[in-house]
Amino acid sequence: MKHASKIAMAALLAAGAMTMTAKPASAYIACNGEGECWHVHHRYAYHPEFGVVVHPDRWRWRHEENYRWREHPGRGYWRGGVWIPF
Repeated sequence: MKHASKIAMAALLAAGAMTMTAKPASAYIACNGEGECWHVHHRYAYHPEFGVVVHPDRWRWRHEENYRWREHPGRGYWRGGVWIPF
């Protein structure tokens, strides 16, 4: 019983140490000129002709603005309702 308690305590301490050293996930919000927005995990250098603006994760559009979420896995951008990978 003592051995099991020691193992449980060691596991608990290890989990606590990992939690304290973990970095928060950084994310950004990318939006195109058509009002389509999606999350990105890196601040990609979108070509100006893509018309994509990257905002901090805390950014929110105002009530009178017309944006919509369009999530998609992987790298790319939305154009005309179509996901363009790169």
